[in-house]
Amino acid sequence: MKKFTLPKDGGLIEAGLPNGVKHTFEHIPAHIFEDEEAACEQLAGKIAEAIKASEGVYRLGISTGSSPVVLFNELVKKHKEEGLSFKNVEIYSTDEYYPAPAAGNSRNRRLFSNFVELVDIDPANVFTPSLAATADSTVVSEFCAAYDEKARNLDLLVMGVGEKGQVGFNEFAATENSRTRTVLLPYSSRKRQAKNFSGCINATPDKAIAMGISTMMSAKKIALIAWGEDKAQVVKQVSEDAINPACPASLLQKHDNISFYVEENSASLLTRNVAPWLVGPCEWTPKFIRKAVVWLCEQVNKPILKLKQGDYLANGLGELLEQYGPYDQINIRIFNDLQHTITGWPGGKPNADDTTRPVPSTPFPKRVVIFSPHPDDDVISMGGTFIRLAEQGHDVHVAYQTSGNVAVHDDVVLQHMDAARELGFGDRFDEVKEIIASKKPGQPEPRALLNLKGSIRRAEAKAAVRSFGLNDATNCHFLNLPFYETGGIKKGERTQADIDIITALLQEVKPHQIYLAGDLADPHGTHRVCTEAVLEAINQLKSEAWMDECHVWLYRGAWMEWELGKVDMAVPLSPEEVIKKRHAIYRHLSQKDIVPFPGEDPREFWQRAEDRTENTARLYNNLGMAEYQAIEVFVKLF
Repeated sequence: MKKFTLPKDGGLIEAGLPNGVKHTFEHIPAHIFEDEEAACEQLAGKIAEAIKASEGVYRLGISTGSSPVVLFNELVKKHKEEGLSFKNVEIYSTDEYYPAPAAGNSRNRRLFSNFVELVDIDPANVFTPSLAATADSTVVSEFCAAYDEKARNLDLLVMGVGEKGQVGFNEFAATENSRTRTVLLPYSSRKRQAKNFSGCINATPDKAIAMGISTMMSAKKIALIAWGEDKAQVVKQVSEDAINPACPASLLQKHDNISFYVEENSASLLTRNVAPWLVGPCEWTPKFIRKAVVWLCEQVNKPILKLKQGDYLANGLGELLEQYGPYDQINIRIFNDLQHTITGWPGGKPNADDTTRPVPSTPFPKRVVIFSPHPDDDVISMGGTFIRLAEQGHDVHVAYQTSGNVAVHDDVVLQHMDAARELGFGDRFDEVKEIIASKKPGQPEPRALLNLKGSIRRAEAKAAVRSFGLNDATNCHFLNLPFYETGGIKKGERTQADIDIITALLQEVKPHQIYLAGDLADPHGTHRVCTEAVLEAINQLKSEAWMDECHVWLYRGAWMEWELGKVDMAVPLSPEEVIKKRHAIYRHLSQKDIVPFPGEDPREFWQRAEDRTENTARLYNNLGMAEYQAIEVFVKLF
């Protein structure tokens, strides 16, 4: 099954549009593909052609990290299926920890396991800046200088771009004259890398050897790659914004033969996606018109009904006026369209005229399944709507797709064991302490410890839904999908075993509504895998009669919110409901204050949730809608 993306709804008409026009706002031209597989298929094709055409050795530079893995897969496929040979290819890596760690923790482990070991390249032709520890600084300097000399004038350099614009450990304030050298890794970088060291920042290296920006600039050709919505902001910065040393990849704008390979999610903030009417002719669907009007309101700081013809004309929306004007009729139409997304009845209001409501009034009550990737995503992401559905009498089931066990801190486990001891339920504190002490960095956690952590999270989830009046014995389902249970941060592949578990639940409940995480940006990838597993289960059940009345709604997690141009349902929350939602999030005590993998955002989950929904309410208010305390929004998939 393909990776989950939202269906296209209007946008720039690119057919026949000259490249010079299409890339009007881009200093580095961005080639946008449906997904990363399609992008890497084309890039791999270009590399294959260049290797075959090369009269001597073809010199290919590759950055570390996970971004190039899809490209490796495509190159291996060309080797196995098309006979592409790498015997005349040299590979140069951009970076490695210093001192070089064991192979399992190497920055270049994917280069070897996903590519070098699977093709006919001579291992002697694979160069990485790996150096064992030495007290002699001269040895280090000479090694870096020698590597820098070898890695210059590459035929092609392919580099993934980090969320802050990093390229190959060139981080904040990198200089365009930098060469291969040792670098101190800042705390923020080590925090990101700690996931590869069992979440332990103290076990994460604090130095690396990195190819410099000037070394990179010496390559004859550069291809930047970035996948996922979490890279959307940096893709815009690198491609469209001014050069800024705080975003090192932007320094590469000065290269005269550079391209960006991105997919629809990572390209979502480029001007030709955000405001394509500024670039060329557009397909004007109803939702796309709404997107344009909401954008215009933000540009001129006016509510919808105060927009004037001059506002449209001054901001590149003349084509919209020509096709769907006059402007005042567009204003009224979009105002009503957005107003009709707002409902206090997410399951449908019984015995009401539902002509303009987002959810039909019948059947009532509805059977509802809320899929929660982790044991707290339900209350964080849509806790207010969850409360409404339960209090309005619907048969609400919540399905926790993974155990979330790796996100429980060891100290929390010991605290629970101590509480059990103090309550007289048995003393196993020292036994568990020994299990924790036996953990090895980079290795999966002991299963006995993971089981305890999973139990803690299940108890927290049940406490949260009980606060809504839900029966945790009959309406809470802990699926424990197998792909997640690796004991480490890196998860397994989704398989039919995962889908079968979901299928069984859907067949049991036969829901009228399904709520899913619609996150296209997820720091650990779990949300996306969970959503795609449910969509595949739904696909396999599409011939079932109950599916005719079933509709899928997508919510967002703690990181991002739906843009208003896409919203199909907006559920307003009262101040009391916001507090009730917050208290449900509080039930997840193991995730409070000491979350092992919180990402870049220092706020706690309840703070992120409230800030996000209160901001959505402000956006609706700014457009001229009623003023609410908070709003949770959803996109209808079908």
